[in-house]
Amino acid sequence: MPMSFIVRSSKFRHVYGQPFKKDECYENIRITRNTHDSNFCCVNASFLAVVTESAGGGSFVVLPLDRVGRVDINIPRVCGHAGAVLDIKWNPFHDNIIASASDDTTIKLWNIPEHGIRRNLTDWSLDMHCHYRRVSYLEWNPTAENILLSTGHDYQCVLWNVEQAEPISILKCHQDTVFSIAWNRDGSLFSTTSKDRKIRVVDPRIGDAVIEANGHIGAKASKSIFMGDTGKLFTTGFNRLSSRQYAIWDVRNMSESLRMVDVDISSGVLLPYYDSDTRIVFLAGKGDGNIRYFEVVEDAPYCHYLNQYLSSYPQRGLGVMPKRNCDPNRCEIMRFYKLHAAKNLVEPISMIVPRKSEHFHDDLFPPTASNVPSLSADEWISGQNRGPILVSVQDGHTVVNSSKTSTSKALQKQNGVLIQQPTITTYKAVEKGSQGGHAPKLTNAVSPTFTTPSVLEEEDCPASIKNIHRLSSCDDYITLSETNAVNSMIAAFENKNSKSSTPVTSPEKRTTCPVSPSTDSSNVLPDTETDKVHVKKVWCSKPTFSPSQVKCQNGISDTDRELKKAFFQQLEEIKSLKEQLSLKDHRIRQLEEEMLILRRLDINGHISGLESGNTDC
Repeated sequence: MPMSFIVRSSKFRHVYGQPFKKDECYENIRITRNTHDSNFCCVNASFLAVVTESAGGGSFVVLPLDRVGRVDINIPRVCGHAGAVLDIKWNPFHDNIIASASDDTTIKLWNIPEHGIRRNLTDWSLDMHCHYRRVSYLEWNPTAENILLSTGHDYQCVLWNVEQAEPISILKCHQDTVFSIAWNRDGSLFSTTSKDRKIRVVDPRIGDAVIEANGHIGAKASKSIFMGDTGKLFTTGFNRLSSRQYAIWDVRNMSESLRMVDVDISSGVLLPYYDSDTRIVFLAGKGDGNIRYFEVVEDAPYCHYLNQYLSSYPQRGLGVMPKRNCDPNRCEIMRFYKLHAAKNLVEPISMIVPRKSEHFHDDLFPPTASNVPSLSADEWISGQNRGPILVSVQDGHTVVNSSKTSTSKALQKQNGVLIQQPTITTYKAVEKGSQGGHAPKLTNAVSPTFTTPSVLEEEDCPASIKNIHRLSSCDDYITLSETNAVNSMIAAFENKNSKSSTPVTSPEKRTTCPVSPSTDSSNVLPDTETDKVHVKKVWCSKPTFSPSQVKCQNGISDTDRELKKAFFQQLEEIKSLKEQLSLKDHRIRQLEEEMLILRRLDINGHISGLESGNTDC
């Protein structure tokens, strides 16, 4: 007797996608045409941010959510990057702070006004330099305030404490390009995928990968996300035949995947999105018009296909609205903001569970993560772990849990790591002081405390300062690893016998500040167009000389700082001269071609003259 077909029961079986009406979309936004595989879009309860196409640097627009319809082509933008913007992320705990990563190797933080921007925003809050190649991805810690993770094409991941404008740790556990980064539920671990076909689970406090496994064997980009508190990873990638596939991994044993399924044959990268409240995974491919969704369960086969949203218009990326801002009255469990690849349109799409009743449904909307941080940056650095603070979706204000706190190892020192790194430079915009020509008065966020090392040890310092102490030194002294170029420059300086033309500040007047940056007038970069200046903070390893060893020969002090400055100035001059030479060579070739043309014309004219003379005869 044949067995009857049993249909699996699920309350999400009939989830469907409903796009917004045209007058509720955002039209005429020049969406970037960059081929990078990030989302190019992010959204929160107040604003929508979209990376735009621009020349001469990178920019993105920030729109209030209620500013729908056709957008002015000359709408003000957030612009300040020298290269294309590759990723943007809103701070999960502050709706007005957004971070941007760029091709110019920098990370910038922007403070968006409450009612949006009225003119081009060029004054950033923080400008952080540590990567020496393009910065490709950013992720905020989901529970700890002011902890930002970045990765770039220099194969390294950098942890930032944006409250102190400092790098906490530099993680160098990758040997190839990183394709994705994703935090787990409580922000204690993050996962990465890379071009070497490895999946890594990294403990940022230890500073190394605690789990490493072979992932998808295809050569194209792969992505990974943590599946909430299930202890599993969800990854997407390609096989040897370039078929797209997804896989589920148990973090406790990643020797092989729990399940790996081929999806289809296409070239677009699959971007995964996970909803921890409903345990639904959404898959959207770059260049696809559909969005697939799967329900995750505890037992095999661990993932069940539900349905897909179909559209004839391909997508360039998707922004995801936080769950606490979805509409429970419509049974909206997820809202995407689709960037159309073929036209300048951002289209919201609601994923809805059909229900007849209009009452609040507890089974569809359990308590979700709030915009209140569970930990401060210092608590997270000291080794504390805590899940997100949950609130009710019905009113958005009632706190329904008290997160349990666990402890792991505090942030470990990485001896010798920063010695091999380039100088980490951070700029912070501050208000100009009342007296011209003097150093500006810093805001509370970055106001330095000028104390001697003995006084500093006696005072109670935050954990972030204690952990960053190994990275910091006075701005006057920067240690460089000796290279042939620097040694040759030193020899060139010592061989000159001309008189010194630049006075040197006596060592006794220098301010020793091993943690906070110096703010002498040489480090103040005035801005004549605005009422702000930028204070430069340089972080490096400890100096290998004392102030008494500072000398001056031929007008240039023999500190590593001055040598490095002169070295890079000469590199810029050489680069400029090479460009001028190439332009002159091009001009010479043009003139030679013009001379050949003139000679040919002269010869042809002479021949025609001779022929006309013979005819007259």
